[in-house]
Amino acid sequence: MKTLTTLMTAALATLASAQDITVIRANAEPAKPAPAENFTGTVRVERLFGAAEPARISGGLVHFETGARTNWHTHPLGQTLFVTAGVGRIQHWGGPIQEIRKGDIVRIPPNVKHWHGASPDAAMSHLAFSEQLDGTSVQWMEKVTDAQFDPPAPAPASTATAPARSRAQQLVGDVAPKLAELTDGVLFGDVWARPQLARRDRSLAVVSALIAMNRPDQLRSHLALARQNGVTEEELSEVITHLAFYAGWPSAMSAAGVAKEVFQKP
Repeated sequence: MKTLTTLMTAALATLASAQDITVIRANAEPAKPAPAENFTGTVRVERLFGAAEPARISGGLVHFETGARTNWHTHPLGQTLFVTAGVGRIQHWGGPIQEIRKGDIVRIPPNVKHWHGASPDAAMSHLAFSEQLDGTSVQWMEKVTDAQFDPPAPAPASTATAPARSRAQQLVGDVAPKLAELTDGVLFGDVWARPQLARRDRSLAVVSALIAMNRPDQLRSHLALARQNGVTEEELSEVITHLAFYAGWPSAMSAAGVAKEVFQKP
């Protein structure tokens, strides 16, 4: 009888252990570079959780720098994406490219050939959830070419239409055309394109400097650019609060007013 009691106690303890709730702490597994054979550009993947039997679902957080994207691929049981930051793109084979933004949810049906990633001008991050079928959740295919990722815009119907002017040209082009040219070509065309810093990190540096120098006019456009580059509104708000202790309360309050105006725009 004692032996039976001991066995039952052990069995109950094992069952209770198997039914325990598991908490996976934040940053339990650091982000790792995505494999180059399946991605183009700079991509980091945080594996949040794997499929644990009998469940089949796994999830991860994927960060795409500007211009980065997946290969063409399929999922045997489909996939769901939740965009957490920035501006990205997604396309199924033979379909149009669709823009996706923070807060958007994307549902990809089973076995639909597709790709997704950042946009040509902004970074993008998304949560990705997929299920395994016979131990497999994805089938990778060929790379997405530059022409597929960013096809050239169709020629305008009329050559009489004036070309779009850059932000610098709009601000100072009529007064200081050379300054506008240097801003477009040297600053944004060269310095901002250097690979040593991601565009989102450059945005954080510029926004911090403009807050510290109390430059609301320039801050307005760079807050909007930072959002395009994948910096969240929560991160920008925290930068403003942090800078109050280093750049002064008036500068931070001025920046907060500008941010409120920018954040209200879609």
